[in-house]
Amino acid sequence: MGNLLKVLTCTDLEQEPNFFLDFENAQPTDAEREVWEQVDVVLKDAKGILDELQAYKGAGQEIREAIQNPSDERLQEQAWAAVVPLVGRLKKFYEFSQRLEAALHSLLRALTSETYDDPTQHLEREQALAKQFAEILHFTLRFDELKMTNPAIQNDFSYYRRTLSRMRINNVPTDCENEVNNELANRISLFYADATPMLKALSDGTTKFVSENKNLPIENTTDCLSTMASVCKVMLETPEYRSRFASEETVSFCLRVMVGVIILYDYVHPVGAFAKSSKIDMKGCIKVLKDQPPNSVEGLLNALRYTTKHLNDESTNKTIKSMLQ
Repeated sequence: MGNLLKVLTCTDLEQEPNFFLDFENAQPTDAEREVWEQVDVVLKDAKGILDELQAYKGAGQEIREAIQNPSDERLQEQAWAAVVPLVGRLKKFYEFSQRLEAALHSLLRALTSETYDDPTQHLEREQALAKQFAEILHFTLRFDELKMTNPAIQNDFSYYRRTLSRMRINNVPTDCENEVNNELANRISLFYADATPMLKALSDGTTKFVSENKNLPIENTTDCLSTMASVCKVMLETPEYRSRFASEETVSFCLRVMVGVIILYDYVHPVGAFAKSSKIDMKGCIKVLKDQPPNSVEGLLNALRYTTKHLNDESTNKTIKSMLQ
């Protein structure tokens, strides 16, 4: 209870971490290597997942024709043949979310351990792990941006489930039942029903990490998140740091990571990111976002508006609410 009170009442924003986190070149030290290698195996597949999702066109036309001509067996078979491989891909994305959650747990275990006195030391001295944590957040927000603009995903999966159910009733044999059984189909369906499925998986995973590690003070986790948000903000608003980015893409990476950790913090912290006692300088973070070219950050501002948990709480500062309107 003492830990929880400390988290609820701490408002120390004066001591913002002031160091350069090398998102472009950080390499693992010997102490980081074991965890880094475990997480690297997962992250190596992340780009391929995003490429597959970006290329996902869906079976909309085949499904429409099959529904409009229910007695035409050929069209039914064509729609089924188009949907089955797509469902295999959706299953792969869902399974990747579980691998990502396990990787996040490994990183949180390392970055919240008692090895160092505070989260600033962890992030400064374990930069390769901090970079991987950032890459997970970057992937998560990018995945959800792509999913949100692709209604075919849920349409394809709904059609697959309806058709499978009908085939069962009519005792029609199907080869792919083994691939997505009913229980797995329910879990996949719930996953895609969320507007931001990957972020929800990460938020749930972080909450689970906190509840499973009761011997670890909750602020070890929330402070790790708030420190990462502060590091990103400071690097973006400090010309000396920003000029050290070799690529302009690192700016958008940094912005996305900052928003990702704010959302995670808002889910895990008992009163969220927008309360007076929050360790995240929300006004400063929103200002940094609004200082960028508008078309480049609208998606990130929308993520704060619509995917956080506590923005609309009565305790949220009116200035912050108006900044996000």
